[in-house]
Amino acid sequence: MDTTRTHKAIVYDKPGEISTNVVNVETPTPGPGEVLVKITHSGWKFLPEPIKSGQVGGHEGVGTVAQIGPSSDVSGIKIGDRVGIKWIAFACGNCVPCLSGADGVCVNQKISGFTWPGTFQQYVLAPAHYVTPIPGGLSSEMAAPLLCGGVTVYSALKKSQAKPGDWVVIAGAGGGLGHLGVQLGSRGMGLRIIGLDIGSKENFVKGCGAEVFIDITKCSTGDQGKSASEMVMDATGGAGASAVIICSASNAAYAQGLDFLKFNGTLVCVGVPGNPQPIENACPHIMVSKQLRIVGSTVGNRKDAIETLDMAKRVVATPFQVEKPERIDRVFGEMRDGKLQGRVVLDLQSWE
Repeated sequence: MDTTRTHKAIVYDKPGEISTNVVNVETPTPGPGEVLVKITHSGWKFLPEPIKSGQVGGHEGVGTVAQIGPSSDVSGIKIGDRVGIKWIAFACGNCVPCLSGADGVCVNQKISGFTWPGTFQQYVLAPAHYVTPIPGGLSSEMAAPLLCGGVTVYSALKKSQAKPGDWVVIAGAGGGLGHLGVQLGSRGMGLRIIGLDIGSKENFVKGCGAEVFIDITKCSTGDQGKSASEMVMDATGGAGASAVIICSASNAAYAQGLDFLKFNGTLVCVGVPGNPQPIENACPHIMVSKQLRIVGSTVGNRKDAIETLDMAKRVVATPFQVEKPERIDRVFGEMRDGKLQGRVVLDLQSWE
């Protein structure tokens, strides 16, 4: 597949602000163990953290293999194959987490769009062993936002150890992670989902497969007459949920999460508050008497990514909007202001 000497890329030109710029960058040549991917679609997240000026953004992308490095063991990958680049763009495979199957927290990781050139560009280098094959029947537009958000929440659902028919609470059910968790959990894993979020997202969350929706804003003001915990208990026949997945970056969500659990229940920590605080109700008496577990979960491993995409092509119908590169700053603003539902995908084919 032909490539050009330079290609277009979107870089952050004012770190800490919503400001990007389109520049021409040199198209790299893959070395041993690498492939060059021609990106067609990219997902993204809002990154308020300081990022170095000139960093190419984009943390999840789909494209086709354009070149293969010399003497590369590409495990069956060939030129023209569709592959995905995940939030973790590189994992070493040799550190303790990697050897434990937790390459999502590799101590030598390279993060796409943050510490590694991201997917807001026409061509990206990637380790041949770490790209994810995109299955037939799943569009590139759909696959791109699953390579971070989908894999993350799927991994969390697995770590919860919930079984088909179990009740699972997802806090932040209408967010970028939560709505994917609702679909994968309910339609793909047979879980009974209780979604927690603001009232304006009720129809959206139920449309994704939640059996019960709880408006957290009314609970906080007492407008519903019951607390969120009481409503979870009512929905579950007084038993409580087998698992709670905290997708919200809210200390308050963590503080009430343990109250939703039944005996032997599991709280899975996914969302990270900007100013994190200890989980208030994690007192030894409650933890011991109910035999509760608190589990941390981050981006899933390579196997999780393959399983997520395979399941998604059957059960995920997440709403997403496809945008052209020139609208990127406007969409970043909508993300910051919490105005988006579902996911946004950048179509880089319009640059051709």
